Amino acid sequence: MGVSMATARRWVERWERQQQHYALDREERFTVIADVVEHATAGRPHPLLLDLGCGPGSLAARLAARFPDAEIVAVDMDPLLLELGRTHHPDAARYVDTEIGAGRWDRELGLDRPLDAAVSTTALHYLAEPALLGTYRRLAALLRPGGVLVNGDHFPPAGPACAALTAHVGRRRAERSRAGDAEDWESWWSAAARDPELADLFTRRARRAPAPAAPDAPRTVAHHTELLRAAGFREVAPVWQFGDSHVLVAVA
Repeated sequence: MGVSMATARRWVERWERQQQHYALDREERFTVIADVVEHATAGRPHPLLLDLGCGPGSLAARLAARFPDAEIVAVDMDPLLLELGRTHHPDAARYVDTEIGAGRWDRELGLDRPLDAAVSTTALHYLAEPALLGTYRRLAALLRPGGVLVNGDHFPPAGPACAALTAHVGRRRAERSRAGDAEDWESWWSAAARDPELADLFTRRARRAPAPAAPDAPRTVAHHTELLRAAGFREVAPVWQFGDSHVLVAVA
């Protein structure tokens, strides 16, 4: 059962606000990701983009607004977030329900040509290393030569002193940006669970297998670079950083 447009709008707007607690300079990071996509797709009239771990369509909607002629495929395994995205951002993307990194997940995408770009924000860090490497390999195969994987996430430095420093800088920046909004991840989900219109979606969500556990130690940019090169990407470089939040680009 779907949700009304008004309900989807309310919960997506609340989602956007609570995400500010976790993604440092979130709008700037989204803009940088779009800048990379712009560069990689220059001269291509109808680029094909893949949004990995799309949630309720936050990044897909921004890309659709920036690239109105693009075809965007948005992927997630959470039925509640996908339904919110389909309802609130129906024209932004074609939404696909599949678990990234599990089996031949890429077969569910329904792609009929190589990707120009794959993007993700704070969605791949939960994958165990073998699944992450396998996902990187599949993306390297799905992208056209010169296509890009653009990953915005938190990648701490290798040394403990610098890791503590970047975490502190990011935490202080997040505190300044909250502007009195007390809702965070836990309170958003708790409040959404009390909405009767979302009850069926929460039931479907509960039936899903739990996501793989996050790794014990967050992976550094250098670690991701090694995995991306092992997966077949030709070049890898960070293009933006604030605290330990990065945008990392890999070129196929």
